[in-house]
Amino acid sequence: MSLAKKDYKRITTKSLIEMKANGEKISMLTAYDYTMAKIVDTAGIDVILVGDSASNVMAGHETTLPITLDQMIYHASSVVRAIERALVVVDLPFGSYQSDPKEALRSAIRIMKESGGHAVKLEGGKEIKDSIKKILNAGIPVMGHLGLTPQSIYKFGTYTVRAKEEEEAEKLMEDAKLLEKLGCFALVLEKIPAHLAEKVAQSISIPVIGIGAGGGVDGQVLVIHDMLGMNNEFSPRFLRRYMNLYEGMTTAIGQYVADVKSSDFPNVNEQY
Repeated sequence: MSLAKKDYKRITTKSLIEMKANGEKISMLTAYDYTMAKIVDTAGIDVILVGDSASNVMAGHETTLPITLDQMIYHASSVVRAIERALVVVDLPFGSYQSDPKEALRSAIRIMKESGGHAVKLEGGKEIKDSIKKILNAGIPVMGHLGLTPQSIYKFGTYTVRAKEEEEAEKLMEDAKLLEKLGCFALVLEKIPAHLAEKVAQSISIPVIGIGAGGGVDGQVLVIHDMLGMNNEFSPRFLRRYMNLYEGMTTAIGQYVADVKSSDFPNVNEQY
């Protein structure tokens, strides 16, 4: 039975754990710049993820792998300057934490010091536990990420649904429990069967945020460019488009071009 909804003036890692305990769903979206982050925060989002998906939607790369730590810090610092309420979680980019726990700690410290972000997110389970422990021991909050892990796309070879087979599903459950035990404050599950995601959410005390993981988890995350329909080439089953900005923006820009060409803009009321 859910309790009365609490009005959080500022979302913290503790807030999210309380929200799960109270049965309140957690809303999470990506943002990568000041203007968009200010809009998202004002609209009442709980968590803003400065995702390495910036590599795709902001820089045009095919995968998330090329984005650098310096670039993530740039995007994160732009977002942090805009927010008043949301918790800001920043992805550690590929290559900044996998090989060496000391390097992972240095990367996380740079993000926290130079961007002002509130937490970091890492992809993986048992194989990166030493990096997670090192970061947590320094007092930096960590959000985990299991299931489809885009930084490992060349290992998987495809963006298909993960953990459909029993062996991978069992490993995912073990990894989720390990991340909780290590001290992660929350966990993202990406593109896994809904029944498995719900089972994970019920098996651990920390919030589970889903993307393509069904409705039985504790919250949802989407990429802002996808849910606003700015990217019209990406249409996975889990995506709900709340606007069609691609069409609206191309129409508006086309009209601006036509008005400039015809000398309709600026008119007498739009000049000094």
